[in-house]
Amino acid sequence: MSTLTIHTLETAPAESKPLLENSVKSFGSIPNLHGVLAESPGLLKAYQSLHELFVNSSFNNDELTVVWQTINVEHACHYCVPAHTAIAKMMKVDDAITEALRNGTKLPSEKLQVLHETTLKVVRERGNISEEDIQAFYEAGYEKRQLLEIVLGLSQKVISNYVNHIAETPVDAPFQKFAWKK
Repeated sequence: MSTLTIHTLETAPAESKPLLENSVKSFGSIPNLHGVLAESPGLLKAYQSLHELFVNSSFNNDELTVVWQTINVEHACHYCVPAHTAIAKMMKVDDAITEALRNGTKLPSEKLQVLHETTLKVVRERGNISEEDIQAFYEAGYEKRQLLEIVLGLSQKVISNYVNHIAETPVDAPFQKFAWKK
C-alpha cells in the first residue's frame, strides 16, 4: 500500500498548483499521475516538459504511440498502458497498432516494428545497442534525430512508469475500460 498522496489543487504544494492548473486546462481534470507527481514540483514540471518535448518531436502519432507503449508494456505499467491506449484513440492511431503493442504481437508495418524493436533494445540494454541495431533502424527510414528522441520518450516514461509502480496509482475512470496486465 502506497503512502503517496494524489494531490488536488487544494492539497498540492504551492509550486505545483500552476502545473496542476495546466493539467486541468489540457485534460479537463487532474490525472491521478499528475496528482501524485505534484508532491515534487520539480518532478511534475520535468514530466510535463518532457511530455511536451516528446509530443513535438519528429515522430508522428503512430510512432509516438509505438515508443510510449513499447516502454509502458516493457515496464509493466498498469496505469500508463490503459492511459496511452485512450490517448492513442484520441490521436486517431489505428487500433491494430495499439493492440499489437498491448499484446506483444507483430506491428502492421515493418518500419513501426523496427521502431518497436529498437526502443525495446534501448530500454533493455540501457542504451548499449549494437551498431547493427542502429544500422537496421536507419535502413528502416529513421534518422539520428529519431534515435535520440527514443531516449527523450524513455526519459518521460521512466518518470511516469516508476512513479506509478511506487504509488500504485489508481487508473483514472476514463482509462479503466482499457485496463491491462502483463
